[in-house]
Amino acid sequence: MLIYSDADEVGSESRPKRRDKSPNNMRIIADLQIHSKYSRACSQDLNPGNVGIWANKKGIQVIGTGDFTHPKWLAELKEALEEAKPGLYQLKDRSAKAYFMLTSEVSSIYKQGDKVRRIHNMIFAPNFAAVDKIIVGLEQRGCNLKADGRPIIGLHCDELVKIVLDADPRNVIIPAHAWTPHFGLFGSLSGFDSVEEAFGDQAKHIFAIETGLSSDPKMNWQISGLDQYSLVSNSDAHSLRKIGREANVFEIPEDKLSYDEIVRVIKDKNPKEFLYTIEFFPEEGKYHLDGHADCKFSCLPKETKRLKGICPVCGKKLLVGVLNRISELADRPFLISSSSGALPFKSVIPLEEIIADTYGTGVGKKVLVTYEQMVGKYPEFDILLDLSKAEIATIADPIIAESVIRVREGKVHVEGGYDGLFGKIHIYSDEERRKFAKKAEQTSLF
Repeated sequence: MLIYSDADEVGSESRPKRRDKSPNNMRIIADLQIHSKYSRACSQDLNPGNVGIWANKKGIQVIGTGDFTHPKWLAELKEALEEAKPGLYQLKDRSAKAYFMLTSEVSSIYKQGDKVRRIHNMIFAPNFAAVDKIIVGLEQRGCNLKADGRPIIGLHCDELVKIVLDADPRNVIIPAHAWTPHFGLFGSLSGFDSVEEAFGDQAKHIFAIETGLSSDPKMNWQISGLDQYSLVSNSDAHSLRKIGREANVFEIPEDKLSYDEIVRVIKDKNPKEFLYTIEFFPEEGKYHLDGHADCKFSCLPKETKRLKGICPVCGKKLLVGVLNRISELADRPFLISSSSGALPFKSVIPLEEIIADTYGTGVGKKVLVTYEQMVGKYPEFDILLDLSKAEIATIADPIIAESVIRVREGKVHVEGGYDGLFGKIHIYSDEERRKFAKKAEQTSLF
């Protein structure tokens, strides 16, 4: 697998120098799409204070609030946050250094053409006044915003854009996890074939697409129609520990950091300012391959075509995943370089998962204790992106250091996820694990 990343070691300083940061600028890691405790199937621990603390633990400088359309969550945000930089907020008690950006996600379900469409879109806003106006506009159209943090509304995508931009022209709409089969802009079940088909005359206001966990930028580069859009990545976290599993990396002078500057950097996609995105290995995403979870069957697009889309186990239709859907719309080869103006990316595996796979266990007590010890010394992204193998070995078992470097270099195998099941990570071969087990008997390493 070709991974666009810098795997060089960083030297022996006690705090590593970040090679993607100039002396006068600040590396900003931004995760702009999460949820609150008011969204369905989300952790009750997702409150402003905890989100700020975990953003710091992960090494995230700017975190989305998520769910600002929900009245109870909005009230909590207004109570907990105050503006610290133009359009960016911090906790009033300063228990965390991370900045918050006002963001939300809505689920549009409506009939267009011969399909029922189910499309998720992210909304960014520069201040609470703009949020209040968005809420008024949605409620005037009969939208129920109280039932869920990610509300279900009956508005077409173009209607949503009009309401959001009428509230404040600085507001932003970005299609969320664009390839997800059930709720993506291009999803196989209810999506569209182009931005223009979905947004009509409002497509001119769309300048970015969120790629989602089951695709990475290189997969999206196969579609020339997406060249005009910035490809952004966010965690869509439903719990604190999932924050930062995908993110965006900007280089912005400290004195210029603001909502407007972040939006401009995303829109301009200048690689000197929008440095790269941090990505899941797309195989790990739970909709990467085609398949049928009930039958524990998955396959590549070529096999789906041979099977005529039917599960060989039960005879029902297979869920067409992201890899297949992208191949349907692709108009150029998969293996292209990023020299055409596309931004680079780095594929990572969350640190907890790296530790768990290293130890050959689930994410249990030992993994959590090890994780907390490591991030007590350095933020997670410093460990995943910056520290040398030797430096990591000073805060964890040497084998964990080896694991982090292997992931950084793309030397991993991932069994593809499908039909709602996440893929499985393998950093080491079975033979290597047998050697580890033998060594463990001698040294109690594990």
